[in-house]
Amino acid sequence: MRVVIADDEPLARERLRGLLAEQLGVEVVAEAADGQNALHACAEHRPDLVLLDIAMPGIDGLEAARHLAAFDPRPAVVFCTAYDAHALLAFEAEAIDYLVKPVRAERLAAALERVRTFAAGREKTGDNGAGPAGGGQRRSHLCARLRGSLRLIPIEDVHYLHAEEKYVVVHHARGEDLIEESLKSLEDEFGERFVRIHRNCLVARHEIVELRRAVDGHVQAVLRHGKQPLEVSRRCVSGLKDTLKHL
Repeated sequence: MRVVIADDEPLARERLRGLLAEQLGVEVVAEAADGQNALHACAEHRPDLVLLDIAMPGIDGLEAARHLAAFDPRPAVVFCTAYDAHALLAFEAEAIDYLVKPVRAERLAAALERVRTFAAGREKTGDNGAGPAGGGQRRSHLCARLRGSLRLIPIEDVHYLHAEEKYVVVHHARGEDLIEESLKSLEDEFGERFVRIHRNCLVARHEIVELRRAVDGHVQAVLRHGKQPLEVSRRCVSGLKDTLKHL
């Protein structure tokens, strides 16, 4: 079993590393001190399990778990935290287990056995485990995977989202990236930040400068950082005008 340890406390990582050394067939392939580096480590090493702290700087453990839910293959997640108040959110993020610090050897062993059972069941059904990010809270970043690594895109940097076949193109402050998420799921998660202007396009509300009619009669949205206006479908025009009144 290949394991990544993610915790911002060096002593906590050291303790987990020592406990795992006592377990047969377990290899620690990487360590990380925050959620962002944990995601990079998982993209590089493709672990079977991530032991994930919740309270970490930047991207915390809960958000990291929601990103890991979309990895293929998806690693199992076991949270290790000093607080038991996050248990419900942890299982909403589809964690296999939830360990309270200081982690006891017998509880860790039980969690590893649960992970083995989970992995065996997934192998039997042929399910790689990849799916939409779970949990009820909005993420602060989108995650684009790039040939064994990844790019984390802050939501506040996103100008608009455009669906193309099975991908969504994220147009953001530093360029463009593809993500394997549906436009509908992104609208459900970030509906307060983005507005639909077309069946295949969501635009950040603060990016819309004006609506104007093109020479062919179609309505277009002019964006603050857009290279060119975006077409607005007729069914979206009325709602978009109402939205702009309240910006």
